[in-house]
Amino acid sequence: MDLQLKNKKALVTGSTAGIGYAIAKQLAKENAHVFINGRTTERVQEAIKKLKAETGNQNIEGFAVDFSDVKQIDNLIKQLPDIDILVNNVGIFEPKAFKDIPDADWFKFFEVNVLSGIRLSRAYFDKMLEKNWGRIIFISSESAIQIPSEMIHYGMTKTAQLAISRGLAELTKGTQVTVNTVLPGPTFSEGAGDFIESLAKDQVKS
Repeated sequence: MDLQLKNKKALVTGSTAGIGYAIAKQLAKENAHVFINGRTTERVQEAIKKLKAETGNQNIEGFAVDFSDVKQIDNLIKQLPDIDILVNNVGIFEPKAFKDIPDADWFKFFEVNVLSGIRLSRAYFDKMLEKNWGRIIFISSESAIQIPSEMIHYGMTKTAQLAISRGLAELTKGTQVTVNTVLPGPTFSEGAGDFIESLAKDQVKS
């Protein structure tokens, strides 16, 4: 399938494993110029090497960025001032009883899961409108609608992504720019596997 993405610049955050990696891989197969992201340089370089081998696309680069640090995000934008496709996939999650979630955790989850997408979209959105072509995709979760009782703070961020993408979509009327949100269900990614294993251990202890 030719999605006409050849040489389009695509940034996929949180893409050294799981859903983000799968998205980056498909974009690479479509011959887009793909930029991936992870928390460490080692993870990023490993993923780049693997993606190049699996897709044959050599136009794959990457950045190590902590999305809780606005300075690192600003640095990423300086290094990558213009893109055609933005996939806001980076996110964190952690099971915790509502009564045990401190303010700091609410702020942290919002900063990483929501503000990361806001900051990147703000940097690229107007440029996409000027070119009259662009794609912004938020990778939310079914948790945006079915809020998990053990991760209310996580669910809150996923719902917020829906609101942001809907608002941005309203600003694209009459253009070739689109903004959408995808709500995947449970996916057996590396992070999800660790999460399930942790839950299983807790159940054994109790």
